[in-house]
Amino acid sequence: MEAPTSGSALSLNRLPDDVALTVVSFLEVCDVCSLGSCSKFWCYLCASNSIWAELYKRRWPALAVASGSLSNPAGSSLIQVVGGGRGECSAEAEEASASSLVPTEGWKAFYINKHRTLAAAVSSVVAYVNGCSQNESLEVGYYLKALGDLCLIKLGFRDVQFLLFSRRLNVLLNLIGLHYSIVCLGIPPNDVKRALLSCQVSERQVSINWFKLGRWFYGFRLPDEHHSRKVSLGELTMGEEEELLAVLNRGALHEVLRVQIAPVTPSTKWL
Repeated sequence: MEAPTSGSALSLNRLPDDVALTVVSFLEVCDVCSLGSCSKFWCYLCASNSIWAELYKRRWPALAVASGSLSNPAGSSLIQVVGGGRGECSAEAEEASASSLVPTEGWKAFYINKHRTLAAAVSSVVAYVNGCSQNESLEVGYYLKALGDLCLIKLGFRDVQFLLFSRRLNVLLNLIGLHYSIVCLGIPPNDVKRALLSCQVSERQVSINWFKLGRWFYGFRLPDEHHSRKVSLGELTMGEEEELLAVLNRGALHEVLRVQIAPVTPSTKWL
């Protein structure tokens, strides 16, 4: 077989732009950034407005933009396309959804800025949880406060995967992200389990301890009950572990006197 000439070798190293864009459109943001560092061609292609607009819409579907508004004029703000682009005030303008918002700074910069804003907000929750952890355990009141803070930030499921399903974080934060996804976002448990597996945190374990008020029996109150369960994050997405999520969700109320959550490590001592 004849060796390819330098010209044919060059053509083999460069796909047609439309084919290359199609390939990149299937990648996640980390893969797009990695591919963009391979060559000048891929760097230019992976910075494409259309690619980052799609990544933005994939991660934040509630803020998805109309497919025909992928322009990139100079500037650094956000404009709203209403009234044929002339900016008239009308009833239609008042009812315009987030899908009509167009970033004037370019979709890559817009994506990065939004990610940084959310990451900064989540970092305050991370610092709060780390600060409230005593002897590597967390009382349920602090746990529910962190969960409420995430609800105020309004993270999406992909945000949780990026910012909370990380092995670099305390497993308690992984647990809070799991709880938020299932209970607050209503994500199907099977989808959460797949995300945990993908982020390699599914096998991380926590110990959940709770104390229940002793029942009354013929006029006498029985001793308070101590329950302790060790469970992996993956197991918490299964139906048989719904009781544990219910205990965490209710916190220290009524018959439950105290709930404490701790990471399970080789040095964990059981009460």
